[in-house]
Amino acid sequence: MSTRVFVLVVALLSAVLAATAVGGYLLWTRGDQGAGAMIGGPFTLVDQTGRPVTQDTLKGKWSLIYFGYTYCPDVCPTSLSVMSQAMDALDPALAAKVTPVFITVDPERDTVEQLALYHESFHPSFLMLTGTPEQVRQTAKAYRVYYRKAENDSATEYLMDHSSITFLMDPNGNYATHFGHDATPEAMAETIGKLVGK
Repeated sequence: MSTRVFVLVVALLSAVLAATAVGGYLLWTRGDQGAGAMIGGPFTLVDQTGRPVTQDTLKGKWSLIYFGYTYCPDVCPTSLSVMSQAMDALDPALAAKVTPVFITVDPERDTVEQLALYHESFHPSFLMLTGTPEQVRQTAKAYRVYYRKAENDSATEYLMDHSSITFLMDPNGNYATHFGHDATPEAMAETIGKLVGK
């Protein structure tokens, strides 16, 4: 192969690789931007008072949504405490525009009565939701939330593996942003304040 042909081949391969890299990056960034549109959707559950709640119930206000379970030993109560403290840190006018929501991933144990008891430990504006196993499964699927019962021989004493993400949804039910388990109440309140106060 002559030097000229070799240079042309190398140049062509470099161009193909560059185009592939750019194309892949564009697809990745578009997919990342579009991921928010894939979070949320229709659901039918009941709250801690037994009242039916659907996605339409939440419309008109911002929603701060977390999936977990009341028997969770640490991650869930910590996350709900952070949400509660963030709500307290918000200006009252902004806090009135936000509904914190807890959705169980353990409907077998998290009955309406159990949620009512759990509700007493957190911010009074919390909606705590449960439903049939199928209703919960469909809701978790809509929010792209993972959960699974940990292997255990006991029918009542078990843990749940689950995602630990807090979603902020806008008044139309669209994804706005999310917070990881390491979010602080101050950082959460600051972000919520900026978005809700626009």
